[in-house]
Amino acid sequence: MALRLIVHAGFHKTGTTTLQKTLAAHAELLRQHAQIMLRADMVGLCEAARTYSISRSEFDLGLVKYEAALLAEDWSQDTVILSSEDLSGHMPGRRGLTDYSAAPRLAQAMADTWQSAAPGVHMNWFYTTRAATPWLASCHVQHVRAVRMTLDASEYAAQYMASADLDGIVAQIADRLTKTEVNALPLEAHGSDLTAPFLLAAQVPDAVRRQVTPVPPANTSPDADHMAARLALNRSDLSDKAWRVARKELGKRNT
Repeated sequence: MALRLIVHAGFHKTGTTTLQKTLAAHAELLRQHAQIMLRADMVGLCEAARTYSISRSEFDLGLVKYEAALLAEDWSQDTVILSSEDLSGHMPGRRGLTDYSAAPRLAQAMADTWQSAAPGVHMNWFYTTRAATPWLASCHVQHVRAVRMTLDASEYAAQYMASADLDGIVAQIADRLTKTEVNALPLEAHGSDLTAPFLLAAQVPDAVRRQVTPVPPANTSPDADHMAARLALNRSDLSDKAWRVARKELGKRNT
């Protein structure tokens, strides 16, 4: 039987954590029907993809192909579901990146590798997307919380507006992956149950799919006061070491 491969390769801040936590929570239920592989199961490939998104070097793209080939050696079932937004590289706003322009070449490199590793493989590629305004706002929150982002929300949206054309990136990926299916899943349409399209593509029986209950939304945004405190901390003259300590303490007060 030919391998059935379902790949969820992006994008950040589109409900991905909730999707992955739902798959993890039901791994035992789904075990007989699909092998679930999340970021922890493919760290090497995710890190290679992130590295290439910064460097755009052929050497680093070669490492992506190498890690993709290694991952294929770990597939032990006829149906495999992969899910990590890092397969599209770093999120825009990190490491000088302004968009997901690395994602099409990353997808092609992985798809070509897997088609060689498993001739006859049937692949479905999925990209969860989100409307520009809420997506940019969510990205800004993530940056302010995780790195020393000093732009406010409106400044970030103005500077990174081009990065919000997620449908345009999906179209570019579809142009490259002519031998497979490429699907965009808008969060606004599928957010109540992002797992359903993946389990349908994996041909998980209806009776099993009905038992998969989405977990509560993950990575929800903190309130405005907390965000203001985070931004002020990022803009402070603290050393990076002192900033990390202060950030940790601030995070504790918000839990």
